[in-house]
Amino acid sequence: MRCIAVDDEPLALDLLEDNILQVPYLEFVGRCKNAFEAIELIQKEKAENRNIDLIFLDIQMPGITGVQFVKSMVSNPMIIFVTAYDQFAIEGFDLNVIDYLLKPVSFERFLKACNRANELFLLKENTHTTKAVQEEHFFVNAEYSLVKVKYADILYIEGLKDYIKIYISTQPRPIITRMTMKSIEEKFAAMPFMRVHKSYIVSLNKIESIRNLKISIGTHLIPVSEQFSDELLRKIGSKS
Repeated sequence: MRCIAVDDEPLALDLLEDNILQVPYLEFVGRCKNAFEAIELIQKEKAENRNIDLIFLDIQMPGITGVQFVKSMVSNPMIIFVTAYDQFAIEGFDLNVIDYLLKPVSFERFLKACNRANELFLLKENTHTTKAVQEEHFFVNAEYSLVKVKYADILYIEGLKDYIKIYISTQPRPIITRMTMKSIEEKFAAMPFMRVHKSYIVSLNKIESIRNLKISIGTHLIPVSEQFSDELLRKIGSKS
């Protein structure tokens, strides 16, 4: 799970960061000293098609409180409140937070909250995967017809402004349809596809080799942006 820590106390942030780095299934993305910095970081990650799955959040902060921050959010990452005040507990659970930790927090209590978040995260991922497996194909408008595209046949996708090219294994010419990269990417949630460049999405199952930030799929070479390279290597490694 990709997570951030939000607290106006530097020592509290240090402790949170240290605890997060000890939990193997957590990926520490960054630390923020107030809600404004957190909003900026979340928006930055979203612009690069990366989600924040979990936020460790203080409540009493200058400007926007943790409770106000949660109420204002459009996306719905999981929240674990980490605070010195217990009077907000009821309101916190009304917001469906994962857990409510009172400072000072022992590592054992911290880990228990993380395990609870991880169980929910895995449950959501399994639900998405089951749904994706059930949907083996989708239809697109191409050449004045509705054309069936099977997920298993897709090699990669290239974005061209308001159009995309879908390269498939069953025919030499790509399927060209009017669709944005964002909308096609949403069809691949929890499936073995990944955006590796602002203009390319690839099937991880079809990758034959990666060299010098270029993916080889058959006779095709697809560029990889540096911003996606680490995540790509992690996903390829987890599949091997």
